[in-house]
Amino acid sequence: MCVGEPEFIKIMLSGTHFNYYMVCKRKLWLFANGINMEHVSDLVFEGKLIHEDSYPQRSSKYEEIELDGIKVDFYDPKRKVIHEIKKSNKVEAAHMWQLKYYIYVFERNGIDGVTGILEYPALRKTQEVVLSDMDREQIKEMEVDIQRIISDNSCPSLQKKGICKNCSYFDFCYIQEEEVG
Repeated sequence: MCVGEPEFIKIMLSGTHFNYYMVCKRKLWLFANGINMEHVSDLVFEGKLIHEDSYPQRSSKYEEIELDGIKVDFYDPKRKVIHEIKKSNKVEAAHMWQLKYYIYVFERNGIDGVTGILEYPALRKTQEVVLSDMDREQIKEMEVDIQRIISDNSCPSLQKKGICKNCSYFDFCYIQEEEVG
């Protein structure tokens, strides 16, 4: 270990880690520590349906790629474009950083010149995403902070946000247990 390097075991990060880092540190920690609630969320299921049904022709035209812990929805190798499909743009900054991380991982694996497109089919909206040198530096800092958060023995405290009610972890975070006494 190098001097000044954080003392924790590094895990392979995914785009979901970056997304949750931007949305909620508690959600990030819970997800990374094996507490997954997405499988019981109607909103997550709805997002998967949008992903599967919005662009049925793409499965023959583009490829779903898994690389160094990430899994991109569709990759157009000819144009070097990653397509990321989302249900809503309520946390668009988180979606952008997730896609920027995908581009970063592609570059780290020798695939240069990649760009991305965020697609919101229900909104009929797209957003082009590129990775700048400043973004690359930011991602390196974010990687360290994500690793620090998920390696912590304690779950971050609840930060009440407007988006909480639509989160798959809502019941987990807001359960009120009565004290027996």
